[in-house]
Amino acid sequence: MTTAISVQDLTKVYGDRSAVSHATFDVPMGAVCGFVGPNGSGKTTTIRMLLGLITPTGGTGSVLGESISHPERYLSRVGAMIEGPAFYPALSGEENLRVLASLGGFPQERVEKLLEKVGLEDRGRSKFKTYSLGMKQRLGIAAALLPEPRLLVLDEPTNGLDPSGIQEVRNLIKDLVADGTSVFVSSHLLSELEAIAEHIVMLREGKVLFSGQTRDLLRSQSAILVAKPEFAVDLSAFLSMLTKAGFEVTTDEGAARITADADLAPTINRMAFEGGITLSALTPIRPTLEETFFEMTGE
Repeated sequence: MTTAISVQDLTKVYGDRSAVSHATFDVPMGAVCGFVGPNGSGKTTTIRMLLGLITPTGGTGSVLGESISHPERYLSRVGAMIEGPAFYPALSGEENLRVLASLGGFPQERVEKLLEKVGLEDRGRSKFKTYSLGMKQRLGIAAALLPEPRLLVLDEPTNGLDPSGIQEVRNLIKDLVADGTSVFVSSHLLSELEAIAEHIVMLREGKVLFSGQTRDLLRSQSAILVAKPEFAVDLSAFLSMLTKAGFEVTTDEGAARITADADLAPTINRMAFEGGITLSALTPIRPTLEETFFEMTGE
């Protein structure tokens, strides 16, 4: 088995509206796969189908090698946190986990280890209602890890977190993957996914726009060279020179933004020099995942 999740033509229709339409993608084992799309693009609906919470209208899929038609065959090996964790406010974090362990038939000794894994060992005996949002999210991930899952599914795990909380969840996800867990994570914080997700599945209006390695998606977008003349008075002549040479160019804060790959930097530098213009900076810039997302989804 090389895929943690594999779906073909997965479709969910409500009345005359397709929430998910013929989605086809694979999520490799032992990696972080980001699941991105605008609000209403079908991410949560897809996750619910994968977890057996709703039945697809059409298409097929498998999770950990088992058909999504029989979720009972794989759910014991899947951990999930969707739409925020729900716990008893008056119980401590540890007590909440012990209740869930009893209900799920999981060993009680896992509770202490999981509190340590998610960095809550010092606050395990504090009441849940005293937890910060980041701590609540980390306890939610601990609960999802009770079955020692091969696959962890997280729906917006960093929603509403401050930068330190986001960093905590990011580090936790990295540690889990290092331990061999596959993580499928939906998020609208694309800068976070760019930092941790080797693979990306991008949805728009229920359709898959891209599925594959994050680096391949970023490479597919146009690169930009930012070139700044040493003297501002030369900018106009430099822009004219670039346009005549066939480059697509815009300006930003006294610099030319040229649609061109980094390997054309020497050509542009030489062109400027031969035209009597000295460049103080010539920097290649790759679009971020966020910029790529906005370009592809039209958001």
